[in-house]
Amino acid sequence: MRLAFKIALRFLKSGRGQTVLIVLGISVGVAVQLFIGSLIQGLQINLLETTIGSSSHITITPTNEEKTIDNYDRVLYETEISSQEIINISAAVDGPSNLDYEEDIVQILIRGFNIDDADKIYKIKDNLYQGRTPQGKDEIIIGRDLSIKSGLKIGDDALIITPGGGNIRLEVVGLYDLQVASINETWLITNIETAQDILAIDDKITSVEMQVRKEFDADIIAEDLSYTLSQANLQVDNWKDQNQSLLSGLNGQSVSSAMIQVFVLVAVLLGISSVLAISVVQKSRQLGILKAMGIQDRDASLIFVFQGLMLGVIGAFLGIALGFGLLIMFTKFAVNPDGTPVVPIYINYGFIALSGFFALASATIASLIPARISSKLNPIEVIKNG
Repeated sequence: MRLAFKIALRFLKSGRGQTVLIVLGISVGVAVQLFIGSLIQGLQINLLETTIGSSSHITITPTNEEKTIDNYDRVLYETEISSQEIINISAAVDGPSNLDYEEDIVQILIRGFNIDDADKIYKIKDNLYQGRTPQGKDEIIIGRDLSIKSGLKIGDDALIITPGGGNIRLEVVGLYDLQVASINETWLITNIETAQDILAIDDKITSVEMQVRKEFDADIIAEDLSYTLSQANLQVDNWKDQNQSLLSGLNGQSVSSAMIQVFVLVAVLLGISSVLAISVVQKSRQLGILKAMGIQDRDASLIFVFQGLMLGVIGAFLGIALGFGLLIMFTKFAVNPDGTPVVPIYINYGFIALSGFFALASATIASLIPARISSKLNPIEVIKNG
């Protein structure tokens, strides 16, 4: 085995040009696989973060006529104990109202939360660009677009027309920007008590929102949660059922990425196999002499297996380095107007290791064909025919 390794190394050195071409082929294959895989993963993670990263993954809503949840502390407790995968649980009070300002009356959505709980889902504090969050009764924060439209600023009183036809004045204590125009224009965020007073629903809520550790398990966790809840007239929805088109797009991206990577690996495998098979023919005279000197068929085969292994290791390392280079170039040149990358690159070290392993495995498998050819060489015929 040691002799086979030394001979394999000598063969590679003697045909430097051929060796360099094979290594470049493997490196490019690994780089393309790494670049495309990381790009698709980054795109999917960014898409998920944009669409559901700051929203509820599972929502409990009432199905009764009043559309409210009574004794919601019990619902919150049962939700918390139903699964360790459920995180960031928040009670919410939602309802339509109208904002009356000097020039117009616009429809808004009252959203009452325990701000600290809701902040874990919606990142309200991170997106508050002026003022503070509501701390007392009759305090609200409004979105950037609604502030511009209505002219309301921090310290102003907003006149709200309640669903029952009454009027209530609420103090604007903060301005937020959640990066979604429809939310910035309509959401009026306050605490639960203020929302309950505006909507006249006493000590009740309209929904329970939550997130889960693994977004793609939301449907399974939601089904288990529905069996845990003891209160009747409750419906459990999850983001997957409500975003089928998004899921289809993500699945399509994953399938296309996998297909491209498979074709790249097949191309690398065929290229290495064909070049090493030609190498057997080129080195047939030397192999014949070695066999005549007593080298075993097994060792003759191992020469090309070792060549495949060495080519795979070198090609994998160079390919990973080249792949990182492509990713860095992409983040530098494909940028938004503010300088941020168009697609944030997600570095998955497990995927990188897997790409290197596949390159090594492909090179080794490709070496089996020339290894088999070399083991069947007849030394007498090879030497006789030159």
